[in-house]
Amino acid sequence: MPAEPSSLSPLQRVGYFAINLVIQGVIQTALALPHRIRVPLMGSLMTRVVGPVTGATKRIRNNLKLTCPDMSDEEIRNMCHAVPNNVGRTLIETYAGRDFVRHANANPPRGDGVSALEQSREEGKPVFLATAHFGNYFAIRANLSERGLRMGSLYRRMKNPYFNAHYVRSISFDNQLMFEQGPSGMRLLVKHLRQGGIIGILHDVHVADGEQLTFFGQPCTTSLAIATMALKYDAAIIPSYGIRAANGLNFDIVLNDPIPHTDPRTMMQALNDDLESMVRNNMEQWFWVHRRWK
Repeated sequence: MPAEPSSLSPLQRVGYFAINLVIQGVIQTALALPHRIRVPLMGSLMTRVVGPVTGATKRIRNNLKLTCPDMSDEEIRNMCHAVPNNVGRTLIETYAGRDFVRHANANPPRGDGVSALEQSREEGKPVFLATAHFGNYFAIRANLSERGLRMGSLYRRMKNPYFNAHYVRSISFDNQLMFEQGPSGMRLLVKHLRQGGIIGILHDVHVADGEQLTFFGQPCTTSLAIATMALKYDAAIIPSYGIRAANGLNFDIVLNDPIPHTDPRTMMQALNDDLESMVRNNMEQWFWVHRRWK
C-alpha cells in the first residue's frame, strides 16, 4: 500500500509535494475553462507533453508491438497520439463535477445487461459492474447514479499521497460509496454485497498473485477475486463500458450480457474476452499505457 506522507523521507515528501503542485495547477487552470475547451486541451497536453516525458508513449508502442504485430508503424504512431488524448480527457473529466455528469447522461444505457441489472435489483441480489480502463469508466457510475442506482467502487490509493487526497475527493463526486483496496476496504465491500449492493470494479490490471489468463492472445496475470465473490454471494457480473462518443465529450453506456456462473478461471477469462472484443472496436480508448503484460 502507498505510504502516508509522515512515513516518507524528507526528499520523497518534497518531490511528491512539488509534483502535486504542478498537477493541481494544471487541473485548476483547466477547470477555469468551459468544459468543451478544457477536455480536448487536457487530451492534447497529455499527448504532446506528459506522454513522451513519462515514457507512456513508449509503453503504448511496446504493448501494441507485442499484441498487434500486424499493426503498421503509421497506425502505431496514430495510437500513440490517440490513447494519451483519451487518458488526459478522462483525468480532467474526473474533476469536472456536474459538467461531466451532464455529458455522461447524454445517452441512456443500452445492451442486454440493462435488463439483467434491473432484474437483480428487483430480486435484491448483488451486482458487479465489471469495467476496465476504457473510454471513461467513471461515466458508467455517473450515468447510472442519475437514474437512482447507488453503487460502491473499489479504488487503489495513488503512490503520491498529496495527489491521492484530492483525487479521492474527485472520484467521490456523486456521493457514491468508495472502498479503498486493502483489508478494511474489502470488508466494507463484502458487507455492501451481502446487502444486495452494486459494486463497480476494474478488472484489467496486472495482479502479481493472480492467475495466468490471456488478453489479446498474450499471457497476463488476472485476479479471480470478482468471480470468486460472485459465486459466493450469488452476484451477477455484468461487463460495463463507458465508450467515448465521436464528439469526444459524450458517452455511450453499454452493459453486456452477464458472465455465466461456472468457475472463477472461466469467468474471468470470459471478462477478458468481452473486454478484448470491445477494445478491438475502439482501439484508441483502452489505456495501452498500462503494464498489463509482464
